[in-house]
Amino acid sequence: MAFYVYIMASRRNGTLYTGSTDDLGRRVFEHKSQVTGFTAKYGCTMLVWSEVHDGRESALIRERQIKEWRRVWKLQLIEAANPDWRDLGLEFLG
Repeated sequence: MAFYVYIMASRRNGTLYTGSTDDLGRRVFEHKSQVTGFTAKYGCTMLVWSEVHDGRESALIRERQIKEWRRVWKLQLIEAANPDWRDLGLEFLG
């Protein structure tokens, strides 16, 4: 089973949310539905970065690592993989 670490954004260089899940499509849908929580409050509806892990533990470790990073490091991570800040969530939603 694959596990994912991901970053959602409100817009390019906007508010960022880092999370992890075993079902990225479902999680992206939940964020886009904006029901409750941080992503709803700050409008983080764009999936701008994700990374696949083989196990839950490694995904959680990576999530905690990224959450401790400075904002500029997170922006560099996103820019390296997704320089146009495309909403990658559309690929997971079909």
